[in-house]
Amino acid sequence: KLDKREEIGWSAIDLGRMALWLKIVGAKYPQLRPQADAVWQSWRVARLTKNGQMYGTSVIKGKEQYNQEGRLGYESYAAYGLKLWKLDVHKALDTQSSLAFVNLYGQEVPYDRRDYKTSGANNYVLSEPFILDGIETGFQALPKAHADQVLAAQVARYRATGQLTALTEDNLDQDPYFVYNTLFVNGEPWATITDTRQKRNDLRFLSAKAAIGWHVLYNTPYTQKLFDFVQTNLKADAGWYNGFYEASKKPNRSLTANNNGIILESLLYKKVGQPLTVWAGVQP
Repeated sequence: KLDKREEIGWSAIDLGRMALWLKIVGAKYPQLRPQADAVWQSWRVARLTKNGQMYGTSVIKGKEQYNQEGRLGYESYAAYGLKLWKLDVHKALDTQSSLAFVNLYGQEVPYDRRDYKTSGANNYVLSEPFILDGIETGFQALPKAHADQVLAAQVARYRATGQLTALTEDNLDQDPYFVYNTLFVNGEPWATITDTRQKRNDLRFLSAKAAIGWHVLYNTPYTQKLFDFVQTNLKADAGWYNGFYEASKKPNRSLTANNNGIILESLLYKKVGQPLTVWAGVQP
């Protein structure tokens, strides 16, 4: 509970995700379109982009910092949402200019060369933006080949180690309460870190939303194993727990709207049998 109103800034990536869903809701439910449009028009959206890239703000010692946001994965996925509202995000949609590949268990996995050392931002490689892009747009923002490789590397890790792997960022039920479970970040493979780069590989966990998202998109014997594991080990009274810790072999009992929201949209994708922008009739 905040005792006073505080300015904390805003994320262009999160607003890009929101922008995409405002379009889905407005297209699928015409009676709600005026409200969806009104939400967008109530914001000063011109500040979300500059020179074709996405910008967000943070507030440090009372002063606003205006920062370029996004690395390979979330950058293009979120930019696609802003493009639907006719913002200029041509550089953010470019998946080639900073692209590099790293070999993980024999799989060539795409990553963004702009890491913390060269740019001051972490270049997380994880499942979620690829899953969201597949479910919501049908891989209109990111190359499907990139999603294929991100999944293939996690399958390869399972084959090499016997550890079921479905990695993305999420909340924890213990300190530090949020981590990024990555395939690769800042030059390091299979690192779990906080946003301040504290390494917490001891808290790596299989993500429920990543497991179910991969399964509805790919429906392979491996993703079936992920799905079955989640159904057996992570069902809660109000949805699904966030994940299952590799080290302790116990559930991560955090319950979040993010995890359960992505699971619900994954199940909607499975039910309607097409990307949600197509199902809703969003004009590209």
